[in-house]
Amino acid sequence: MFLYNLILTLLSPFALLYFLAKSLSTGKYRKSFMAKLGLGYLPCCEEDGATRVLFHAASVGEVTAAAPIIAHLHEQRQDVAIFLSVTTETGKQMADKIIPEASAIFFAPVDFPYAVNKMLERIKPSLLVLVETELWPNMISICHKRGIKVVLVNGRISHRSFNGYLATRYFWRNILAKIAKAGMISLADAERLALMGMGGEIQALGNAKNDSLASRVSPDIKQEIVARFSLREEDRVFIAGSTHEGEEKVVLGVLRRLLEVDANFRCIIVPRHPERALTVQKYAINAGFAETTLFSRMDALNSRSTVVVVDVIGELFKLYSVAEVVFCGGSLVPKGGQNILEAAAWGNVVFYGKYMDDFLKEKSFLEDVGVGVGIAGEDDLFEQILLLTGNRAVLAEKREKARQVVASGRGAASRHVLLLNSCLPE
Repeated sequence: MFLYNLILTLLSPFALLYFLAKSLSTGKYRKSFMAKLGLGYLPCCEEDGATRVLFHAASVGEVTAAAPIIAHLHEQRQDVAIFLSVTTETGKQMADKIIPEASAIFFAPVDFPYAVNKMLERIKPSLLVLVETELWPNMISICHKRGIKVVLVNGRISHRSFNGYLATRYFWRNILAKIAKAGMISLADAERLALMGMGGEIQALGNAKNDSLASRVSPDIKQEIVARFSLREEDRVFIAGSTHEGEEKVVLGVLRRLLEVDANFRCIIVPRHPERALTVQKYAINAGFAETTLFSRMDALNSRSTVVVVDVIGELFKLYSVAEVVFCGGSLVPKGGQNILEAAAWGNVVFYGKYMDDFLKEKSFLEDVGVGVGIAGEDDLFEQILLLTGNRAVLAEKREKARQVVASGRGAASRHVLLLNSCLPE
């Protein structure tokens, strides 16, 4: 702990200067900057006798995982008030959209004792719930001292990060000893956490992020997207989701070749980071797709553009509803992949590159029934798409298998809530 605090002390002036510069230059980070110092908005709880649970979910991915757990907890425990802290602007935007059950959603302070203590004094939680791998040493230690139980839900220790954790397990053992229970996504995640030094109860409970996918699939959503893009029956939509630098050019190369075979193909590109949307739009225009539109600027006049680049968050799952072909990004470049089950929930066969380290279980899940396909690059992706779309009967069969395999994985959120209930008063 001494070493951790020393590092924070040394780096804090630079971190504060960075956030201050951002807030003064653009104003974009002003609210989060003040909150991180413990000076911004924090919810104030009345002494109403309610049991309070504080969830912490860093950004969009963690918020998406927390949503079904919070919904199930709220449904089961009307006596519990739920609070949610996030660390990023996009995480806050997503939480505001999909977690109406929270009494308050706010920016978490930096992991300094003063800021953490102030937050805990205002909220007075009985339980701190960390989503995925948000291991904040000061927050965990201070909760432990205050008698606030700490639980990890939907925990994951990626293959890429495990070696780093293992090399510093002496430090992490001290932190993990203060966590009462951990609900991990898979047995591999549970074993990795144990090897890091977790001594409390560890269970493999499944991925809550995937739990609500089947229930979120709706004909109304599909009709909304069909109308938004003025889609016709003959249109064939190629969606590239959660793409990173280097992948969009591959997608655009494949699109050009697909259009030579069938002029009805259209492409929707969803960069993993929306702030890259203008860059991706330039790539498309330079590649010869003059009719390229940003999603936020799309109207009736350009809704049928050949390429649409999505520059907002929270739309990808809905967009998958109209896909015929899906490529999932973060996989042709070493980023660990993205959640391929979101696309499969709508009955899509999903293509991805070799870098799927963070989603190996999901990859195996789809490949076992033939609806997940690994590709090596542009040529391979093009050929596999032609093979898939060339036989409509086979495509229809695979789409139904994709729907069924996702629907079979429900129940993880309820299991995580059972774990939480075991730490809450009756």
